[in-house]
Amino acid sequence: MDRMPISSSVPSRAELIDHLVRTRIAGDVATPRDNNLAHYRKLANGDRHYWLGLELGDRWADEQDVLAVMAERCGVVDDPEHRVGQDTIDPELTVGALDRMASVLRKAAEAGERVLFATGHPGGLLEVHRATAAALRAAGCDIVSIPGGLEADEGYVFQFCDVAMLERGATLWHTHSPAPMAAILDGLEREGRPLPDLVVADHGWAGCAGQRGIDAVGYADCNDPALFLGEAEGTLQVVVPLDDHVTNPRFYDPMVAYLLDAAGLDARF
Repeated sequence: MDRMPISSSVPSRAELIDHLVRTRIAGDVATPRDNNLAHYRKLANGDRHYWLGLELGDRWADEQDVLAVMAERCGVVDDPEHRVGQDTIDPELTVGALDRMASVLRKAAEAGERVLFATGHPGGLLEVHRATAAALRAAGCDIVSIPGGLEADEGYVFQFCDVAMLERGATLWHTHSPAPMAAILDGLEREGRPLPDLVVADHGWAGCAGQRGIDAVGYADCNDPALFLGEAEGTLQVVVPLDDHVTNPRFYDPMVAYLLDAAGLDARF
């Protein structure tokens, strides 16, 4: 059955920025400042839950260093004395990262790369990944099919619409864990199958892939600093800052249309 286009038109850069701010994908986002700072502190204190599959060692033990990177790459308020209230994501940084991700996707399409898609945020980003996977498949990429029977974190790693996710108790699971991606990569190796050339993901799925040395791009919220640190260190290629679970997942459609168009891919998926 043919799918309806994800958007009737591709927005201009200015139109997309306006849309991101109006829908709170960027701009004044829902995540409060105190939550952001708490996560930065926990990462700096060595809580591996917040490392999202990356091995950060003691390189980010000062939470002010984490804040500085987040201000630079995500657009949160850079004042360390701003402790509560509103925090922000700079929509210019969001669109700039989308442009860089588009360059990676364009090269993947030109080379016919093997690409793996995964999400720890199925309630928000599933359609973002599905549409991108469909466009790359149409362009000649091999969308990686994950091994069957994989288990992680007391659940099962399944693949729906070309996107890997964690399922537990008949529910698609919101997870920051790197374990499901590790299960996929280990499973591919056990079967003697090649690893992906590129991973497009979020949360620990992206962090684990990047840490394993696989080219990885993804999305991250302003309270998930690890992936931005990975980008700063070169472990991940591109990280797009955005609110990863806004009130309506269709709000992401213009963003996906812009991304696919910038990558030279068919945006009708």
